Amino acid sequence: MNILMLGWELPPHNSGGLGVACYHMSKALAQQGATIDFVLPYTAVHPGVEFMTVHNATAIRPEERLHMGSYDSAGVLEKHLHEADTGELRTMRAVQRHYVDFVENLVSRLKPDVIHAHDWLTMEAGVRAKELTGAPLVVHVHATEFDRSGEQYGNPIVHEIEQQALLMADRIIAVSNITKAIIVQRYGIPADVVEVVHNAIDLDSFEAYEYDSRDYRYIEALKREGHTVVATLTRFTVQKGLTHFMRAAARASEKYDRFVFLFAGDGEQRDELIQMAADLGIADKVYFTGFVRGKQWRDVYSVADAFVMSSVSEPFGLTALEAAHHESALLISKQSGVGEVLKNAFKFDYWDTDLLADQLVSIALSPSLATTLKRNVSKEYAKLSWHDVAQKCMAVYGASRQGVAA
Repeated sequence: MNILMLGWELPPHNSGGLGVACYHMSKALAQQGATIDFVLPYTAVHPGVEFMTVHNATAIRPEERLHMGSYDSAGVLEKHLHEADTGELRTMRAVQRHYVDFVENLVSRLKPDVIHAHDWLTMEAGVRAKELTGAPLVVHVHATEFDRSGEQYGNPIVHEIEQQALLMADRIIAVSNITKAIIVQRYGIPADVVEVVHNAIDLDSFEAYEYDSRDYRYIEALKREGHTVVATLTRFTVQKGLTHFMRAAARASEKYDRFVFLFAGDGEQRDELIQMAADLGIADKVYFTGFVRGKQWRDVYSVADAFVMSSVSEPFGLTALEAAHHESALLISKQSGVGEVLKNAFKFDYWDTDLLADQLVSIALSPSLATTLKRNVSKEYAKLSWHDVAQKCMAVYGASRQGVAA
């Protein structure tokens, strides 16, 4: 089967879980015999992608793309692609216009059996490819604008892009039942065309790594003195509920003094969170690492005793699987899709700072509780496989082709 895969990032140039999911999903599909042409909006070297053909829609560098609104759509101002100024590719819509043009030229040479488009960033290109080739369109929803905007409505232009593409899709893949419910209830899509396919974890990809405690020498010293290290690794956006987490950290610190809070990542809320820590009187307990990747990213997991995912709306949440693999006890919001596959984790409503604080204190005061959570969750994530994800995707492709033939 020839698959035209439309994505926005791949490791090591990813800024979130989307690129990680696309990489492992594509690799598993290739192992099942699929031929994949993967289109990216930038040009860069991607080690370990020999199992597919990567196409670069523009010559921009990956870092140029990161500041255009991939996860913060406030800068998306042009409703129609033809309105975007493509002169210097400085806006998200300009890059998307080039992306669509590239896909138009590409499908004049390729004959895909299925078009697989990921999130709003590539949906317009997917619709256009379907129009030109007649091949079925599968839209893979990792997050909607309702998720990304957190407690706000978000960008109506992005909502419209999502609405039109979901209506045009032959089949839709949602990464959780939470996401499927949004697609059905908020976009009015029939439930029978939406298939839930949870993400997975590739344990082999975590080999060849050794944690060096010297990287977090001071924090390791605090751990030896009895402190509990609580980490989060995410983008600092309203979607991630970090202001709620910060308030819970302050409440927990009132009840138990030996906490260290590690905020790994970056985003538009960085300065606000730093100020919050000071205002709440816990600046001496909160450490900001900045954006991390590679070894630094894994070091955060390794130093942590507990991992918090406080998202207001998290379609899945791959970082929870990664943290569990690095032996962290998990505390995840009930609004996170990963909770559908991981039962051995503390769960809380993102806004319930008192409950989260109590859960943090419980883990700090009971090492046996933390050990039990870690041991039991390891049995759950070990059952998740990208091979199974690929099989489900292949079944969705088959259903989409039958629908087109009918």
